[in-house]
Amino acid sequence: MKTEKIINPPSGYAGLAFFIILVVSAGICLWAGQIAVGIIVGISAFVLVLSGLIIVDPNESKVLTLFGKYVGTVKHDGFFWVNPFTVKRRVSLRAFNLNGQQLKVNDKIGNPIEIAAVIVWQIKDTANAVFAVENYTQYVDIQSEAAVRHLANLFPYDNLEDELATITLRGGAEQVSILLEKELNERLDRAGIEVLEARISHLAYSPEIAHSMLQVQQASAIIAARRLIVEGAVGMVEMALIKLSEKNIVELDEERKAAMVSNLLVVLCGDKSVSPVVNTGTLYH
Repeated sequence: MKTEKIINPPSGYAGLAFFIILVVSAGICLWAGQIAVGIIVGISAFVLVLSGLIIVDPNESKVLTLFGKYVGTVKHDGFFWVNPFTVKRRVSLRAFNLNGQQLKVNDKIGNPIEIAAVIVWQIKDTANAVFAVENYTQYVDIQSEAAVRHLANLFPYDNLEDELATITLRGGAEQVSILLEKELNERLDRAGIEVLEARISHLAYSPEIAHSMLQVQQASAIIAARRLIVEGAVGMVEMALIKLSEKNIVELDEERKAAMVSNLLVVLCGDKSVSPVVNTGTLYH
């Protein structure tokens, strides 16, 4: 792996002025009849001076190589003159967005799911980006897909089937994003690339099991709601019995308490309106 070397070449304006002087000199030589000298000076102006002038835009860089050897990287924006024989490769330092495609993978439990991620990345080491990998853009695409697949295999979609899971893909979005960003930085460090942000953009069960899992989620929601209703009803019945006993409103034996508890639970836990029945007799007749 190469180590990035930042260079500061001389200003291109001095090179441009020298180029103009050589062109004018070549013209004077040709006008004076010194054709050979004029041609040599003119060729030198274009080959040795003009071809060495480069423009570096903001958030861009130029990676320079000379006869197969890495010379350095120009990261400062501006107008410069460099060795005219160097090969100049433009490398953008701007942030890139990768909107990953939807992948069909299995979660930790084995359920097929669809998952996709949005990744923001940029080049931090131009030497590694150019020389360590064949194509850094393609490298980011492939490694990002591999990281998302690996992450999906580590956690369940939710804790319906794995109640002991502390992190799930659906419920732990923040933790999952942090782990994804960390893994991507480890994978892409070889190419001199830094991941600025990684987020799960799409997460769903695969179509073949989506309906079944929806029914499971609905059943779980109903059970949770019923559990809450029962807990509340039991508390209300307990409070009613305590208040009746404290205020000495009525004396209830165990059988009457059981009947009262049964009636209150039916009223409080029922999912339909209750029609009361007025008892004009006693509990025993």
